[in-house]
Amino acid sequence: MTRRPILVDCDPGIDDALALAFLLAEPAVDIVGITTVSGNTDAARAAANALSLLELAGVDDIPVAVGAHDFRGRAYAGGAPHVHGDDGLGGIALTAAARAHDAREAVELIDHLASRHPDLTVLALGPLTNLAAYAETPGVARFDRLVVMGGAFAHSGNVTPWAEANIHNDPEATAVVFAQDWDTTLVPLDVTMTQTMDATDLVRLEAIPGALPQALARMLPYYFDFYAGRVFPDRRCALHDPLAAMVASGALRGVSVARGRIDVRLERGERGRTVSSRGSSTQRWVRGMEGSAVETLLGRLEGREWPG
Repeated sequence: MTRRPILVDCDPGIDDALALAFLLAEPAVDIVGITTVSGNTDAARAAANALSLLELAGVDDIPVAVGAHDFRGRAYAGGAPHVHGDDGLGGIALTAAARAHDAREAVELIDHLASRHPDLTVLALGPLTNLAAYAETPGVARFDRLVVMGGAFAHSGNVTPWAEANIHNDPEATAVVFAQDWDTTLVPLDVTMTQTMDATDLVRLEAIPGALPQALARMLPYYFDFYAGRVFPDRRCALHDPLAAMVASGALRGVSVARGRIDVRLERGERGRTVSSRGSSTQRWVRGMEGSAVETLLGRLEGREWPG
């Protein structure tokens, strides 16, 4: 089977950690690189988190490059500790990885991997700051497609009544990315808020042997605590980034999309709002799917033999 090469641009983040674990267990994909951006935590901390997660999985050959610390329209002013913990991973205090991050900057690593893999998929799980810089760098290689977790259309935002967090953090960068002719699929809150993991699913995760699944099981209660009472009436969390990873990997069937040019509002009152208008041959957003994301996630994690 030919494996799909994927570069993950992320800000781990508990749901980023779930997405990375899914991709490591998904036989149809090959994570060829990871770049980090400030969002849930700062870009340097995000890289350290990614390296620690990879080490738990027994993986030491995926380069991890640090990307942008500050956003285009404003300086980074702290992540989301109330959602993901002070360390971005629920405060479980993972041991620092023995391996250091790649010496290249994020744009350099993306360019190298896009040159090496013409069929590269870039999966963006955080603000689009790195991708905007890539779009404006002369002479870089073209990658095959972009899958973005972000935005909201019929669903309300999770930062403002209109704006989703990744887009809201850096709408200026988002505008640059959406202005490209890249093959782009957006995975918005309209679908990610319908796919959840609950306390029963956590029990199933806790039963999976291995250092990485056990670490995920330890960090998830922090994530549940944020959602409980604020977003959902019981203890559960949305599967934002894992769902985008499943779309990127092709693991989900029955995915329906709306084709249309995607724009982002920059005006103060609607800052970060995503809108879709006229038809587009290159841009689309996921509006529905069949099957269960949590079942797909847990099934993949159970099907892989994890070290530790």
